[in-house]
Amino acid sequence: MEFWNHIYENFNPVAFDIGFIKVHWYGIMYVLALLSALFFSKWINRHDRIGIPEDIIDNYFIWVEIGVILGARLGYVLFYDPSGYYLSNPLQIFSPFDTNGNFTGISGMSYHGAVIGALIATYLFGRKYPTYLYKVLDIAALGIPVGYVFGRIGNFLNQELVGSITTVPWGILVNGVMRHPSQLYEAFAEGLVIAIILYIFRAKKPFDGALIAWYGILYGIMRFIVEFYRMPDSQLGYVCCGMSMGQLMSLGMIIFFVAIFYIIKMNSKTLRA
Repeated sequence: MEFWNHIYENFNPVAFDIGFIKVHWYGIMYVLALLSALFFSKWINRHDRIGIPEDIIDNYFIWVEIGVILGARLGYVLFYDPSGYYLSNPLQIFSPFDTNGNFTGISGMSYHGAVIGALIATYLFGRKYPTYLYKVLDIAALGIPVGYVFGRIGNFLNQELVGSITTVPWGILVNGVMRHPSQLYEAFAEGLVIAIILYIFRAKKPFDGALIAWYGILYGIMRFIVEFYRMPDSQLGYVCCGMSMGQLMSLGMIIFFVAIFYIIKMNSKTLRA
């Protein structure tokens, strides 16, 4: 376990340097996350003979990816920037350069902000393609956790979102302190486990759209649990009742998607009637 414990000391988060820009493993993992989610969703569409035109699936993922990027970044600014730096420097929100003109990439994304952005994009998509909306959401629910695995591995390779202090033998040394590899816990619990559960129970869904609600509920539960092994954001700490911002927002996410489940259920009855 010695090499594993010291992996951050022996691993470069930069995959390669092409002179004017450094390509990080995180960026590569992000692209793999998007592509794997899209391809798995298309495979489910063909395998289960759902019959959604592939261009509709492509369009949905484009819409949602835009919503995710905007929502994740703006969510970070609103939820995780108590100092108000970005509100005072709005041009820095989406700038990959620091105030000195050095390329730094865009650092700071909020998953829950990404969910909000995805929901807005989904609403707009549904207004244009109402016939396919719930079926597309269900195959997306199956693909998203697959892609999420790569996203959290990207966080691990980028040496960010580190875990809480631990004495477990598989801990990772971060600045001389042994910590849980919480990013990998998230990849497993919030990605792989949810993907397997939804894949197994997809044939038992009571109505179209149920899978996306189940995904949101399961994610909220898994994220709440794993947050116990993850360091809260340093600028926030534990915000209420010994809970992190991620846990509070996960509770909100669970409640929201329970409501979404029943809303979609009522809409599906109306459509059948």
